[in-house]
Amino acid sequence: MSEGLSRADALLQLAQAQGAATPPDIYQPAAWISYGGGEAILLAIVLLVVAGGFAYAGKRLRAPLKITPPGSTAAGFMIAIWLLAIYTVNVVWLVYGLQLKQAYPDFVAPPLHRVGTFSVHGPVTFLVILYLTRRWGWKVALGSAVIGTAAALMIFEFPFDLIIMARTNPPIPVHPMLYRQLLYLPLFLAELSTISLLTLLPSMRVTAYASYAVAGMFVVFAVWAAFGFAFPAEPLPLALNVISKILCFVAAIMLFVWREDGKVFGVERDDLSLSRYPLCMRAPTRRPDLATRFTTPIGSPL
Repeated sequence: MSEGLSRADALLQLAQAQGAATPPDIYQPAAWISYGGGEAILLAIVLLVVAGGFAYAGKRLRAPLKITPPGSTAAGFMIAIWLLAIYTVNVVWLVYGLQLKQAYPDFVAPPLHRVGTFSVHGPVTFLVILYLTRRWGWKVALGSAVIGTAAALMIFEFPFDLIIMARTNPPIPVHPMLYRQLLYLPLFLAELSTISLLTLLPSMRVTAYASYAVAGMFVVFAVWAAFGFAFPAEPLPLALNVISKILCFVAAIMLFVWREDGKVFGVERDDLSLSRYPLCMRAPTRRPDLATRFTTPIGSPL
């Protein structure tokens, strides 16, 4: 058992010797098969429609949208489901790796995640969100930075995994689609449960700029799809991959860039003074001498 787990772990190690020539006896195909012809055009159209939906939602969103946080019991269940989903993903990766290695003994996973995701974008996003939410206290700021950074990647990964799910390569015989579902369905659960943790944060609001950033990510996906949504081994797919990842992190940051102008607690003390408003908007001032004159009985000394 330990030998099998070590083999699976070795399979899942994506950090291969970068720049080294691949030995001729190594089987290292692209991680997914590119789209072609009408499929690529249809995928690009669907992605543009989704992008238009997010752009329209951003235009309609005139004020930051506050999500009602769940209660303590619901929050506990959300965190438990998230932890279970993360654990399930790790188990599934091991099982899938063992099956893949059994079907293709010479297979070595390509360096799919060579493009800097958490190595560069992740720390920057973490620090930016930590700075933006500092007014909420260090506990909320730290939680916002951790969850916001994790959710940023999931904003990218969920639609990305939906696109490549049915074209994952190499297929595992005899039922490749069954193994693909075994791999991706727990991933979807982990991705959605991670995004749902954003509702636990009092510092988060759904903003128009976040919607626009997600719309931009889908536009980049559509351009990528027009070229077959190819594996990012060539310069153009690689550039589109990087740009789409940057936009997903921008979208996560924009969830914490907001302000509410209509709240009384957000108004400074000086803003409530009469001197701030023009004369026509001020309430008439009552003159004490006139009030005394009209309320004093006739014949009484003033």
